[in-house]
Parts: sequence; structure tokens; C-alpha cells
Amino acid sequence: MKKKCALFGFLLIFYICSGQAKYGAPEVDPVIIQNKFMDWLKYQDKNIMLSRDFVSLDSTSKKIAKDVFLNELILGNFIPIRLQSEDSLIYYKLFKIEPTSDTSIKATIVASAIEEYEHLKMEGKAFPKFNFTDLNGNIISNETMSGKIIVIKCWYIHCAACVKEFPNVNKLAEKYKDRKDILFISLAEDTPQQLKVFLAKKMLLYSVVPNMKIYMNEILNLNAFPTHFIINKKGTISKVLLNYESLEVALKNEIGEE
Repeated sequence: MKKKCALFGFLLIFYICSGQAKYGAPEVDPVIIQNKFMDWLKYQDKNIMLSRDFVSLDSTSKKIAKDVFLNELILGNFIPIRLQSEDSLIYYKLFKIEPTSDTSIKATIVASAIEEYEHLKMEGKAFPKFNFTDLNGNIISNETMSGKIIVIKCWYIHCAACVKEFPNVNKLAEKYKDRKDILFISLAEDTPQQLKVFLAKKMLLYSVVPNMKIYMNEILNLNAFPTHFIINKKGTISKVLLNYESLEVALKNEIGEE
């Protein structure tokens, strides 16, 4: 009996360890990365993109739903770390926040998780009713956009991060310019005159809709800029994203590109 118990214990430990190992090791040390706030901030900005699709793991390496993962971050007891992997999937795992960790790290993670949780709740819902007129006088509405994939960038002139990504989003719009079923639209807070002066110096290949501050704040309930939406051909929100890197990947997934 003792031999059977010992064998069972060994097999159980082997099973647990092998199950965890298949996801790979953390790409950074979960303890050391918490020593300095700026180290964490740089890592989070570059490696943790909670708006994209990923495999979410709890602290024991068990798979959990994305909303559960985000809620754990909102509670403020964990940090997300990306795991090394040999496949094309992204794996984020929860690691305990150290007692000596900079309090700013916890605050940053919680704020980010709350934002992403709100965005996650929007996915799968119909995009709010709209009837816009862009700077060129084109009418853009739910009816005229029916049956098309719509990529929407929400921004304003004095948002440095919004403007910084212009070259990248322009490349994306250029890449799909011959696809009649994909449209690139931007909603801006600023007036037509302000935008015309600004865009004469900083080109944006999206259709630009002015005076959208109230719509973005009160209808879309946005708190962060830039924010990108991908709306599918049925008019429902497929993805809500905060950066170009996540947008590029999500758009490929939406149209079925490898």
C-alpha cells in the first residue's frame, strides 16, 4: 500500500509540474521586476497588452477565463507576467505582488485592468448608433457601413500617444486600401478648422470626423486615448484596443489572415 501511495504521489507531482512546464518560464523574474516602478512600467508597456487575445493562467498555472484574470488584477494582489512559449499563443500568468513592491506598481496594474475589463464587456455588443460627417463631407452611418469591417481610431490633437502612432496606423490603412470591405475612420475631439491645420502637417490616412468629444466621452465612455475599435460586418464590436500593436494583430484575426 505504501508503495502504491508513493507511486501515486510521484505521478501527481510529475503531472502538475509537467502541466506547468508546458507553458514555459516567466520571461522576467516576477520578484525582481517589482523592485523599481520604472522597470515595471517599461515592461508592462512593452510586454503586457491585456486587450489582445491571450491564454490566461492563475497563480497555479490553471487556465481561467479572461474576465476572471482581469478581476484578479483589479483586486490588487497579482501582477501579470508573460511566459516564454514555443507556439504562437500568448500566455499571461498571475504572480503575487510582493509586500515590498512599490505601491505605484499595484496602482498601475489595477487601473489598467479596470480599463480593459470595461472594454471586454463592450465586445460582442452592437456599436452605438451613429451618423457622422467627415472632413470631406462624407456621411458615415450604421446603414452606410453595413456589411463592412470598420476600424475606428479615437483621438485628439494634443494626445501625444495618439499622434505618435500615425505612421503605423497609416501603414495599416495603406495595406488594406484595396479592400472595399474594410474602412478606416477616426473620431477626433477637435473642430474642423483645428484638424485641417493640424493634418496639413501630420497626415492621417483615416477618414476624420470632427467634434466627437461628447460622443466619445458620453456614448462610448472612453477614458483612455488612443482607443481603437474593430467592428465586424454585423455591426457588433469585435475588439476594443489601446495600441497599434494589438490593433494590427486583432485586425488580421478578424479578416482571417495568417
